[in-house]
Amino acid sequence: MNNKSAAQPLNSRIAAGRRLNELVLRALVYLAALIVTLLLIGLIGYIFYRGLPNLTWELLSTQRSVLAGRIGILPNLLFTLYTILTALVIALPVGIGSAIFLNEYARSGKLVRFIEFSTETLTGIPSIIYGLVGMLFFSQRLGLRSSVLAGSLTLVIMILPSITRTTQESLKTTPQAYRDGAAALGAPKWYAIRTIVLPCTVDGIVSGAILAVGRIVGESAALLFTAGAGYVLVTNYIKALSVSGGTLSVMLYVYTMEHGEFGVGFAIAAILMLLALVINFAAKAARKKLKRVG
Repeated sequence: MNNKSAAQPLNSRIAAGRRLNELVLRALVYLAALIVTLLLIGLIGYIFYRGLPNLTWELLSTQRSVLAGRIGILPNLLFTLYTILTALVIALPVGIGSAIFLNEYARSGKLVRFIEFSTETLTGIPSIIYGLVGMLFFSQRLGLRSSVLAGSLTLVIMILPSITRTTQESLKTTPQAYRDGAAALGAPKWYAIRTIVLPCTVDGIVSGAILAVGRIVGESAALLFTAGAGYVLVTNYIKALSVSGGTLSVMLYVYTMEHGEFGVGFAIAAILMLLALVINFAAKAARKKLKRVG
């Protein structure tokens, strides 16, 4: 009896200590989440507070004119859309196709491990190095000069690893039983991949596309080397590929660091923030719709 009575206070103290540790850890987790949320709200709020008052219709609908003393970013809006479209049209099929090959067709071996290691390494390379290589190869060696096409091709190399890895990891989460069931029913392998596996991996594909668009929109160093900072309005997409065009992130640097136009810089930052929010919400909506269709 004495041993039992002595053990009860000890057990109660241990249980109380565990509850205290759990409360402390939970409070720290909530505090960390609160700090991150406040930082995000503060950053977005400050950008909108400084940028939205400087957003005018003239700024959005005209091009820059030194003679008229006017600043307009309509060409740069179009160049940003041209760059996103060109890079994704090339990178998405290649990235998704390479992920399908690595996960569905290639046998596990040194080659697959080397390709996976290479894609992970490419993800961590600084963008300024991509810009230097893109300038030497696309702009000079291939004769594309400083153009939207040269910048887009450089961005393709930058975003391919993230698209490939996210798609591949999503493919790995698809149960093997789905593939075995399709094979048992006599379905060809590509038919099973197209109709069963890919619809199950739409989350990963959309996530890879979101990451790719985010990197394209936010990239400036590589594009300064390859696409330049042109601000001449070009509405023809095919013609725009061969001319120098500054995206919004590039012009944000140019207007703030070279011209001292911080009001215009904050306005461009607000546009980039709105563009990022629109892309994320649109991607989520598309993901839900594609999931229902699949």
